[in-house]
Amino acid sequence: MSDYRIISSDSHIYEPPDLWTSRIESKYKDRCPQIMPIEDGQIWVCDSVMGQGLSLGTNVGKRFDNPEEIKGIDVFENVRPGGFIPEEQVKDMDTDSVDVGILYPTVGLQLFKVPDGELLNAVFKTYNDFVGEFCNAAPKRLKGIAMINVDDVGIGVKELERCANLGFVGAMVTVYPPMDRRYDSPEYEPLWAAAQALEMPLGMHAATNRYGSGEGDSRENRRFGITVNFDHYVRMSLTDMIFTGVFERYPKLQVGAVEHEVSWAPHFLDRIDYNYNQRSTGIGGYRFKDDMLPSDFFRRNVFIGFQEDALGIRDRHIIGVDTLQWGSDYPHVESTFPRSREILEEILADCTEEEKAKIAGGNAARVYRI
Repeated sequence: MSDYRIISSDSHIYEPPDLWTSRIESKYKDRCPQIMPIEDGQIWVCDSVMGQGLSLGTNVGKRFDNPEEIKGIDVFENVRPGGFIPEEQVKDMDTDSVDVGILYPTVGLQLFKVPDGELLNAVFKTYNDFVGEFCNAAPKRLKGIAMINVDDVGIGVKELERCANLGFVGAMVTVYPPMDRRYDSPEYEPLWAAAQALEMPLGMHAATNRYGSGEGDSRENRRFGITVNFDHYVRMSLTDMIFTGVFERYPKLQVGAVEHEVSWAPHFLDRIDYNYNQRSTGIGGYRFKDDMLPSDFFRRNVFIGFQEDALGIRDRHIIGVDTLQWGSDYPHVESTFPRSREILEEILADCTEEEKAKIAGGNAARVYRI
């Protein structure tokens, strides 16, 4: 078995039931995320917007030995303690041979669908305060990703700066903004500038479409046609950023496609270069400096996360080995816990030892400065 450092670039907190009701400003207490009863279980609700059930925190590991026990509806009492108790998460990381966990939210993923931006700012700030405390319990093992709402870019930048000062290693923004405010808009320039200056990578996690973006705005639209094609949204956002020169203007900015897997990337790289070279009228004939191609910006400025994408690893030399980051997705139902090293060994079997070390942890350590 190979000897390499394992860093999960996509692990999760499972938010405790009173996170927001006990901490948020009083004027938001009735509208903030909270658990409500439904038939046979519980569900999260925020401002009358129904979010996810509890099953993302209660089924970890069952898919390997007891898939018949997986529940679609559950209660908080069955959530794995490592989701909300830092010491317990570290114990599970030790069991799973994971050295460092980079932590995204669970309930928070669905909150981007809440329409009220002012409420969302308060909800995200409250979450970020909690995660800062969570990670401080084991600062060498747990690294936080801040939640940032960019409905008002100025407010979003201030929260990004605050979280950088609190020790967060990165932040997340919506993977797919509202239809009239895509990432090709000049209004995001202060965000790109701040993220580069602060050395804060920006993750665009699956299932974080902003309200007003179209598909995925409501629970009714959460169908397999969306979940199977999550990479559509991140491809659209990355294309907007690449072709409007965001990465040319901000060469050290790092943006991540998180939990979208990676086997979509070879075709995407081919298409962005083809359109750049063969359809120049579509971008006004502008040529990037130093003969850079769109795919060059992707390999320099974009990182992409996966769990078990063997096809993507097969095509790693087309995608760029340095862009790839593995994540366990702990404690979600599809997580590789508690068999992460075993699964990594199988997926990375044809890789060199240097490639294994980069994909399993080295690339994440570099991007997040761990």
